[in-house]
Amino acid sequence: MNDIDTAAEPRWLNDTEQHAWRSFLRMQAQLTTRLGRELQAESDLSIADYDVLVHLTDLEGGRRRILELARELDWEKSRMSHHLARMAKRGLIAREECEADGRGAFIAITPQGQAAIEAAAPRHVETVRRLVFDALTSEQVAALGAVSDRILEQLGTPAPSCED
Repeated sequence: MNDIDTAAEPRWLNDTEQHAWRSFLRMQAQLTTRLGRELQAESDLSIADYDVLVHLTDLEGGRRRILELARELDWEKSRMSHHLARMAKRGLIAREECEADGRGAFIAITPQGQAAIEAAAPRHVETVRRLVFDALTSEQVAALGAVSDRILEQLGTPAPSCED
């Protein structure tokens, strides 16, 4: 059984909480749409492509096991498989067999994928800065980080460290 008592009266949101929740949902949707649109227009990469390439460039050698990548991105196995196939067709990534484990496979960034992320990253970070951080004070940025970390903790997802 889950932790929620379905027979109990719902704990409705008060006006302040409801405003915060609805504003958060609108902000998240609009920000995701805008970031995706601008990234696609400037670099011909989708947000999903960019996320995969960023995770691959985070490690020395630019490769990860497929299931590890799916866990990091919080994607279902089928979504990961289909998206990686599309990226491979475009030459951004390549599948490599794992010599130590015949059942496993790696996804590796290709030189074309590396060039794509290197070209896209400066423009994308400038867009993030313009749409998010330029509108906030340093105190608000710290609060945003703290709130995000707390919610991730509540969800059981560790907050990313600066070393990751």
